[in-house]
Amino acid sequence: METGPSNPAASVVVLAGGVGGAKLAHGFAQLDLGSRLTIIVNTADDFELYGLTICPDLDTVLYTLAGIANPVTGWGILGDTANTLAMIGRYGWPTWFWLGDRDLATHILRTERLRQGARLTEIAAELAAALGVTARILPMSDQPVRTIVETPDGPLPFQDYFVRRRQRDTVLAVHFAGIEQARPTPEVERALADASVIVLAPSNPIVSIGPILALPGLRDRLVDHPAPIVAVSPIIAGRALKGPADRMLASLGHEVSPVGVARLYQDFLDGLVIDSADADSAPAIEQLGIRPLVTDAVMHDEADRARLARETLAFADQLRKGRH
Repeated sequence: METGPSNPAASVVVLAGGVGGAKLAHGFAQLDLGSRLTIIVNTADDFELYGLTICPDLDTVLYTLAGIANPVTGWGILGDTANTLAMIGRYGWPTWFWLGDRDLATHILRTERLRQGARLTEIAAELAAALGVTARILPMSDQPVRTIVETPDGPLPFQDYFVRRRQRDTVLAVHFAGIEQARPTPEVERALADASVIVLAPSNPIVSIGPILALPGLRDRLVDHPAPIVAVSPIIAGRALKGPADRMLASLGHEVSPVGVARLYQDFLDGLVIDSADADSAPAIEQLGIRPLVTDAVMHDEADRARLARETLAFADQLRKGRH
């Protein structure tokens, strides 16, 4: 087991979505933080399919922290089969979104609990407890928010853009349907209020971190927060290691570099962890009033995840001490 932050009472909050976010969250989970680790997860990727509520980012974080995620894809359950999906296909229904047989159990139970009136936050806690996860996994909101991607062919729900059409469309704009009515949950509010460190995982800044920051009042809380806030850049040497973040940033007019990421978070960010391949970006990041940390930011394996999490916490500790 790795060693946690120097302050044993420290409460670490990670904002995350997608595979990269889940990997870093798992790195923090290896630091023996237990329930002092909270992961606030994007839910704007959620959608309905076959009458079931699917929460891809929540489930990727859940499966990764439970140690059952497919290490090749980063999502889904290791060794899962797709007999149900194959039968759905035999009935002539579309099967563009891969759902494993064991994975379906998660969606069935979640949908049933929602039908019974449970909050998404309660359900996430129940699933995590059943799989032995001690960190708190919190959906960003209990109200539905849905990412819509504007393309030359018209608006697309996020999973249609991301999975069904394989991210081939040019992204003209992104908006979050329902964001004005949504609110951070009381659990999210409390976790942020109690946080001694806040980390933005190396997730897509537009569609993974973006919806969390777009929740009414949440960004202002970060701007005013006394704790150090550190992000890990999802862009390394001009590209995203996974997913469409690089193309999405470019098509929306943002610089595809750690500097571009820093600008998106500039109003509240204290520090940015960047890869050694981007060391020459450090001066430009400093000019934005953000401290850079140059390190190996690629997570090849579980040891890398823990190392990067540990370095990020040590960096946050330096930033805190530098304020005094």
